[in-house]
Amino acid sequence: MSHGFSDLLESKLDEKSLAKLNALENPFISDFLRECIELCNPDKVFVRNDSKEDVEYVRQRSLALGEEKNLLISGHTYHFDGINDQARDKKNTRYLLEKDSELSQSLNSIDAEEGRAEVKEYLKDIMVGKEMFVCFFCLGPADSDFSLLAVQITDSAYVSHSEDLLYRPGYEQLKNKKGTKDFFRFIHSAGELKNGCSKNVDQRRVYIDLKNELVYSVNTQYAGNTVGLKKLALRLAIQKATREGWLAEHMFLMGVKDLKNNKAYFCGAFPSMCGKTSTAMVSGESIVGDDIVYLRIRDGKVFAVNVERGIFGIIKDVNPKDDPILFKSLENDGQIIFSNILIEQGETPFWIGKSTKVPEKGVNFSGDWHPGKTDEKGNEITPSHKNARYTIHLKSLKNVDENLENPLGLEIRGLIYGGRDSDTSVPIEQALNWQQGIIIKAASLESETTAATLGKEGVRVFNPMSNMDFLSVSLAKYIEANLEFGKKLDKAAAVFSVNYFLRGKDGKFLNGIQDKRVWLKWIRLRVDNKLGALSSPSGYIPKYEDLKSLFHKVLEKEYTPKEYQEQFTIRIPESLAKIARIKEIYKDVKQIPACLFDELNSQEARLKECQSKFGDYVKPENLSEVE
Repeated sequence: MSHGFSDLLESKLDEKSLAKLNALENPFISDFLRECIELCNPDKVFVRNDSKEDVEYVRQRSLALGEEKNLLISGHTYHFDGINDQARDKKNTRYLLEKDSELSQSLNSIDAEEGRAEVKEYLKDIMVGKEMFVCFFCLGPADSDFSLLAVQITDSAYVSHSEDLLYRPGYEQLKNKKGTKDFFRFIHSAGELKNGCSKNVDQRRVYIDLKNELVYSVNTQYAGNTVGLKKLALRLAIQKATREGWLAEHMFLMGVKDLKNNKAYFCGAFPSMCGKTSTAMVSGESIVGDDIVYLRIRDGKVFAVNVERGIFGIIKDVNPKDDPILFKSLENDGQIIFSNILIEQGETPFWIGKSTKVPEKGVNFSGDWHPGKTDEKGNEITPSHKNARYTIHLKSLKNVDENLENPLGLEIRGLIYGGRDSDTSVPIEQALNWQQGIIIKAASLESETTAATLGKEGVRVFNPMSNMDFLSVSLAKYIEANLEFGKKLDKAAAVFSVNYFLRGKDGKFLNGIQDKRVWLKWIRLRVDNKLGALSSPSGYIPKYEDLKSLFHKVLEKEYTPKEYQEQFTIRIPESLAKIARIKEIYKDVKQIPACLFDELNSQEARLKECQSKFGDYVKPENLSEVE
């Protein structure tokens, strides 16, 4: 350790923090911290270990700094981001593109040298007058071959507190791996603040250095841009996984019981607003995680862990009728951070869809609020933001799975892919095999936009594996990695598609909100070969008799032949149109695996053969039965 290096640390760290840093015996962490101190120039530095005292110190600093404020229920706090800092900044989230990089230039990128210079200029002396928090986390369960380690450096106690709820502590893990340089690094500053919010949002930057597994984030507070271990770490993990032969996926992980209460585990990828969290939280089953998993192969089978231990979830429409378990958890004592909701008199949180009356006034991310308030462009400001969130520990939920912290991971019996589709896909279907599932169900995933989110309904957005926004490798390489993963399995997990949003001729949804419980039961029984199926051109669909029985047992609901026929009629013209759309997208993708077009062409041929026999709309009764 150089004399200058030692002097710098001793001038910024108190005796306790310096001792905690030295105890790690890791020069790579010390070097990273030194670089961040030299760049950002904080007044002081707090190094956090895994102790309750250190975790509580950060939480109390967030309250003292006004980043969070207390609510009536013990442990509940709220946080406001600025009115223009309410979501992930896709435009300014860029990869640093090295001169010799294989990274696709189609991904949002900037020349590495130029990008580093720009973001470092923004970070220069940005923490003068502030405290720097140095935190250590573990992505995945402790002492697990799945898990990755990370160091987060930030001037936001709110960011650190959020990560403590969302991720396992990593100080002791790093301490046990003396001298390792295998860890993700994140440096963040909220920048200059005005009314407690990032002032210079026009200079917001989130730059991802894949070569050094490092993310820079500046002039932003919104968690999606600043909680480095979430989607920013997912980008780092996807490249690492592709390089090493495992998978990092944007998926939930849940346990589903058969009719005799024997549990099996499933992962699922759904784009936003397609029922991902509500599926993972469905009544009668157990949740392991709602967002990100790492998948590895052991003994020829797929195993997975939840990267997180908490949920950073959209709170809009969470209510006691549709989300009873989650809603109750949000009203219990314990640490929860609400962000960008409305605060009523008496420090009570309100959000859109809560099922209580809209208050006549309150305080939200725009300041004092009243019904009819508009922004500078004349747009109505809603009581809570449509992207308002809650941050909660999974152990706060009564349906959390007992294997949340299992370091060995959980064997995965099936992968489920779901999108928002009004006119094409049946509610539930099993792929013919892994390859067909990855290409037809996963790599061809589309989701229709809604009027509520984008102002124009029905626009189909291509989103393979629901991971398009987070790819840090080319799309071709990503699909190839998923296909190669399946080839290494002795027995591949089953692959399914679900669609909760099919509409009838009258425009009404053909399924109820709770019907997903039946589809999950069918999936669970299907992977154990307890139920047969009908062979459709694109996979296997349920038989009426099985669904009738399951609707009765699971929902105590009658399921009629008419409902079955409406939902499971194969819509050939719409299905062929989708194949054409997907082919058009992939024809310009370089180095795409040849088997992708083979599968699409085979699917198209099966659809046309079925069309020639039975017409454009094929009733389930025309399909043959399989085991």
